[in-house]
Amino acid sequence: MKGRFLALAGFAAMVSLAANPLIEARRRYQNSDFAGAERILRGMPERDAETTELLGQAYYMLGDYKKATESLEQAAAEVPGNSAYQHWVGKAYGRRAETSFALTAIGFANKARVAFEKAVQLDPKNVEAVSDLFEFYLQAPGFLGGGFEKASRLAGEIAKRDPGEGYYARARLAEERKEYVTAESQLRRAMELAPSRVGRIIDLAKFLSKRGRYEESDKTFVQAQKVAPDAPKILFARADTYIRANRNLDEAKDLLKKYMAANITPEDPSKLEAAKLLKRASGS
Repeated sequence: MKGRFLALAGFAAMVSLAANPLIEARRRYQNSDFAGAERILRGMPERDAETTELLGQAYYMLGDYKKATESLEQAAAEVPGNSAYQHWVGKAYGRRAETSFALTAIGFANKARVAFEKAVQLDPKNVEAVSDLFEFYLQAPGFLGGGFEKASRLAGEIAKRDPGEGYYARARLAEERKEYVTAESQLRRAMELAPSRVGRIIDLAKFLSKRGRYEESDKTFVQAQKVAPDAPKILFARADTYIRANRNLDEAKDLLKKYMAANITPEDPSKLEAAKLLKRASGS
């Protein structure tokens, strides 16, 4: 009986794929089968902007940032007023900047900034684009268009729309300025405003670990686990924190193995990132 149900399920999947390959590709993408989504999309004889964007996203999640930028640029060119497409272009160029040699990285970083700024200009309510532009301003030097002054102005705009996000942005700004007391108070305020958002608790746990307050950090991760017991992102964040602090490396490896076996979403760190982190924890 079990084999019969599996056969029926397989047949249903084949029918779905034949009827609408984009729907099947999106289903696989949402289930983190990025390679499966990429195969379907690449095999389609014709692709519109939506399909091309999803292909670019699949390449991004697979770590092929060159192909990702090519597909995402094409989608953005076809629909130049789409903020989400521009945001993904920025994300892909940002990754290329992070993984390239210095001179090449400068060009990619500039393209990332331009795309983020355009995404925000097209839709100031695109929260993810605003967040990525803020991080760019915060971390990039002035000659690349970054700077604390720009980040501070954008943090003010973020706070007007979402006080919790505003506190987090100001915490990041204070941390980069080495104003650690202020950073911690802002992180705690952000967490108080959204006690059910596990990401806010993780932010504080990571900050405490960076300050060498490991016992407090571990207790905060336990608190996060109580809020969202099955959230894979907690496994990844805790492992990453341990590895950065060079402690509990065996536990970090176990956490990453659990993460790689878990059902994650595109909003979680990719399993490719987890695999790289696992190698780092193993000393290879």
